[in-house]
Amino acid sequence: MATIADVMSRDLLSVERTASLLDAARQMHERRVGAVVVLGDGRLVGILTERDVLRAVATDRVGLTVAESMTHAPDTVEPSESSAHAAALMIHGGFRHLPVVDGDAVVGIVSIRDLMRVHLDDESPRGA
Repeated sequence: MATIADVMSRDLLSVERTASLLDAARQMHERRVGAVVVLGDGRLVGILTERDVLRAVATDRVGLTVAESMTHAPDTVEPSESSAHAAALMIHGGFRHLPVVDGDAVVGIVSIRDLMRVHLDDESPRGA
């Protein structure tokens, strides 16, 4: 069974909680990522996802800060945990990204797509 360390992304995009939502969304777009970890004083305080940005746009609240839009105190996993454990957390929690922490340090992020690559056979989609 694969561990989180085997599948996580270490090329992490992070923003400070005081950043504007618009700036964070631009960075997400430029890096082509669906989530960023949010830091406060160098520590994980939240996660900002595409869903959070969409919610702000849909409610005409794009002038907010990241702190006003993010998911506070997100669930996390450690690098040594199993990918199956992360998948269960995501399925039951209804989210698609988990910050990976080692002690107090954020060392990566794992997405549902990362986990799908491990748990599904490498098959071409029908008709491809």
